[in-house]
Amino acid sequence: MRFRQNVPIMLMFLPALAFFLIFRYAPIGGLVIAFKNYNFADGVFGSPWAGIKNFEILFSQPQMLRIIRNTIILSFLQIVVGFPFPIFLAILLNEARKLWFKKLVQTLVYLPHFLNWVIIGGIIALVFAQEKGVLNHFVTQWSEAPYPFLYKENSWIAIFVGSGIWKEAGWNAIIYLAALAAVDPSLYEAASMDGAGKLRQIWSITLPAILPTIAIMFVLSVGHFMEVSFDQIYVMQNSAVSAVSDVISTWNFRVGINGGQFSLATAMGFFESMVALVLVIAANVLAKRTGNSLW
Repeated sequence: MRFRQNVPIMLMFLPALAFFLIFRYAPIGGLVIAFKNYNFADGVFGSPWAGIKNFEILFSQPQMLRIIRNTIILSFLQIVVGFPFPIFLAILLNEARKLWFKKLVQTLVYLPHFLNWVIIGGIIALVFAQEKGVLNHFVTQWSEAPYPFLYKENSWIAIFVGSGIWKEAGWNAIIYLAALAAVDPSLYEAASMDGAGKLRQIWSITLPAILPTIAIMFVLSVGHFMEVSFDQIYVMQNSAVSAVSDVISTWNFRVGINGGQFSLATAMGFFESMVALVLVIAANVLAKRTGNSLW
């Protein structure tokens, strides 16, 4: 009887299950290419075995250490600098008392999420371009020459991290706002009667209430640690900053898609996935110490 009652729900779940089986789990079998000399004529399973030769070639390349280092540095900055922003934004929006102001700010900070990175790349070029950029229009009023924001490594990294925060912070804040909606308002009233100010209420009530959500989101973000956004990098990078902007995703595109070395690119993807798996397990162990974890 219970099974029959759940049949409609199970039928609704089937499309999502089919999606993950076809587009998430089935492609995992393609990782076998990393251990083969893949060619189109023989196909995935007909190509000759190469063992770990592709991995040996991969890590014997002189630029590989730099590419992995760039990936780790940019991902680390995205998490350390970018991860707290949605939390701060959600807390600030939660404290807003004027409903019209709250809705206006929410709309403005959500909008960048729906813009393609190509469009955002154009906006970045419009603002930071060396010759006709909006920012350099003001810089030249105080100095003799414009500053090459997009051609200096440090400023490029700052723009890269900042643009990622601007695009996604508002959207990621939705999850924290949903968690804050479940907090009992009487807790704030009791704290206020006890003389607690806003900062004390946020520290003692708001943050503990969303700590489980923060822990889960942290584990999920660490799972994407090695996946520096290809779209973002591709539209922003240039030869002047290639020493810091060349990452695993751009290397895979250059070698795998443009160069046709599918086995080598798959070997890099396999390595990237193994590192991500180890980091997720480590992050989950860390989150478990706070009493919140995915498993």
